[in-house]
Amino acid sequence: MNLKIGIVGLPNVGKSTLFNALTRSSKAAAANFPFCTIDPNVGIVEVPDSRLKKLAEIVHPEKIVPSIVEFVDIAGLVKGASQGEGLGNQFLSHIRECNAICHVLRDFTDTNVHHVAGEIDPRNDWEIIVTELILADLQSAERQIDSVIRKARSGDKEAKIDLSVLEKIKKSLEEGILASSLELSEEESAAAKRFQLLTMKKFIIVANVSEIDFPTFDEAKFRAKIGANSAIPIIPVCAKIEAELATLSLEEAHEFLAELGAKHSGLENLIHQSFNILGLESYFTAGPKEVRAWTIRRNSTAPQAAGEIHTDFEKGFIKAEVISYADYIAYNGEQGAKEKGRLRIEGKEYVVQDGDVMHFRFNV
Repeated sequence: MNLKIGIVGLPNVGKSTLFNALTRSSKAAAANFPFCTIDPNVGIVEVPDSRLKKLAEIVHPEKIVPSIVEFVDIAGLVKGASQGEGLGNQFLSHIRECNAICHVLRDFTDTNVHHVAGEIDPRNDWEIIVTELILADLQSAERQIDSVIRKARSGDKEAKIDLSVLEKIKKSLEEGILASSLELSEEESAAAKRFQLLTMKKFIIVANVSEIDFPTFDEAKFRAKIGANSAIPIIPVCAKIEAELATLSLEEAHEFLAELGAKHSGLENLIHQSFNILGLESYFTAGPKEVRAWTIRRNSTAPQAAGEIHTDFEKGFIKAEVISYADYIAYNGEQGAKEKGRLRIEGKEYVVQDGDVMHFRFNV
């Protein structure tokens, strides 16, 4: 499953520095002037999962293949982007291609790094970007209402649903409320996906803070400071710390974090939160060739999980051999779990659990 997260924010808030730290690279220009990023930079990032290493210690595979997330560093947005200001049209089109939006807000002072607004005000930064996304969606919703209204009046069932949902979304946007905050039925949610609205996407807020503030970050205080919806997760990150961590080995990085009093880096928390808000989880395959994590949506059935490996696996699915991760570790692998009666044969209705170790039987 392809997972793409767009990193957005005003110019010079730390987007490119964050991207470089995520991808352990210097692909993204991180200069002290607006629009130093024009075309989006794309990086593939491994999802940290300690379970892979433990599985590999039992199986001794030739390689380990983790789940991945694609991060896109999108050009900085300015007020008026919905009307094409700055790089507005490019910015909005790049966001549309992403599954979720990672909004970077600067909350540190550095006289060497210019802020486009001339002052550090994360609440104002948040409101500018949210307003521009809302204005862009309002334009889109109005256009789509015009295109379905005739069909709806003629009695077309799908058009009636579309019109009802679009009008509900338009009213919400006019009140300054993100479309993703609306309570929609399953049928309405399915309709809303067809509209490809920016504010229907999941948000994560990244608070880019100073080295001093990172270990003691107060989420509730920051949320109140910017006035963000309680449903939107907030992750503290210090871009300077993350840039330093990117130069260290995993062991050195863990030691450095321990000295700061942190269990995980901001970037690890960001990746895991990305999985969480999009309702994703992992299952594993384990054998002498490889130990591999596969990304699936929560509540996926066994055939759907098999389809992530190959569509033929889903079409020809017969059954799945399943061992929970805990049992696989406790009984030292497949043979031990089988001897203890912990290997289960599951059919088409089985709902895969996070961490399941699976082997599929299928017809070609």
